[in-house]
Amino acid sequence: MNTIDPPGAPAVAAGGDVPVHAVVQDVQDVPPGVTHVRRLSHSLRSGRGVRRHLRGIRVVLNAMLLLALLYTATITRALLIPLVLAAFIGLALNPIVAFAARRHIPRALAASVLVIALIGGIGTGIGLLAQPAMGWFHNAPHAIRSFIPKLEHITRPLEAANRATQTLVNGHPTRAVPHPADVAISAWDVVSTAPKVLAAVLSVVLLVFFFLVYGDTLLRRLVEIGPDFRYKRHAVSIVRSIQVEVSRYILTTTVINFTLGAVTAGMLWLLHVPDPLLWGAVAMLANFIPYVGAIVTTTVLLLVGLIHFDALGGAVLPALCFACITAFEGNVITPMILGRRMRVSPIAILLWLLIWGWLWGVPGALLAVPMLTSTKLIAEHMRGWEWFALMVQR
Repeated sequence: MNTIDPPGAPAVAAGGDVPVHAVVQDVQDVPPGVTHVRRLSHSLRSGRGVRRHLRGIRVVLNAMLLLALLYTATITRALLIPLVLAAFIGLALNPIVAFAARRHIPRALAASVLVIALIGGIGTGIGLLAQPAMGWFHNAPHAIRSFIPKLEHITRPLEAANRATQTLVNGHPTRAVPHPADVAISAWDVVSTAPKVLAAVLSVVLLVFFFLVYGDTLLRRLVEIGPDFRYKRHAVSIVRSIQVEVSRYILTTTVINFTLGAVTAGMLWLLHVPDPLLWGAVAMLANFIPYVGAIVTTTVLLLVGLIHFDALGGAVLPALCFACITAFEGNVITPMILGRRMRVSPIAILLWLLIWGWLWGVPGALLAVPMLTSTKLIAEHMRGWEWFALMVQR
């Protein structure tokens, strides 16, 4: 069937190929506007590809930066833990020093009094609690073995079921051989770790003192680096707001935890539990670790009750009373005082605890939640970091 070519179409040879000169002529006949659009479309596609590659490179670089920061935090924890602890203590005590400065009391004098009072309080607490703590630590294996017979009416059915299962599987029951664990601390361990502990304590004390005395001066020097007055004024407002909010959070949390420890010690004293001050201090420190601290303290008080009391009801009562106290504190007192803005998601808290507990051990777990809440408060005032505050907010 013959076809009629449209007017102006290039003539097709017998083999069906278009002559080269006809194609060149056809390209040359394309209007300039169409050529510009094609070039623009090609450049846009190339630009999208470049941006996509740059985005991927940025993600990889951010991941590498995060891993580098985690590695640096791990190998420098002996330096960072005293620094972070001193910063939090300084922020907690800074409102008191600022109040004294407004009353024309020198900052150095107010800071010296606070640091001396802090050292005296911590030293007194260690002196009162060191001997009971070491006594419980050394007697723990024997004490645990002593309350096991009290649980025979609970464990006997479980042991019978276990023996029956082993009989079905192995053909004969097996009996576990007890291996008592001995816990002992040698004098060499104490001597070898004492210089490190003293150096860390001295570092924290000196850092707290200098933060309290020269912290505001350092902030003013940092703000003066700004390019213009408007930037400086904005930076001052942001820094002051962050400082006030973080100081308020740390000081309020410390007071709440101290009150919880005091109430717990009083409750244990009324229930005739031995060494109530020791367990009150444990409750206070553990409460810096939400959820996990309450579970650990409840478990410890349950073990102490089982060791000290013969009746099962009396043994469970201290742990039950503490569970009620900490539940009331966590669900009523703390939200009412700190407000909704300070509350953090439980998932974020647990992830943060896992990360910093893995990096820094027990000190990291104790400092994790204050660091998370402080980072959230700072992110709320930093442009581009609002997403972090939104993600961790409850």
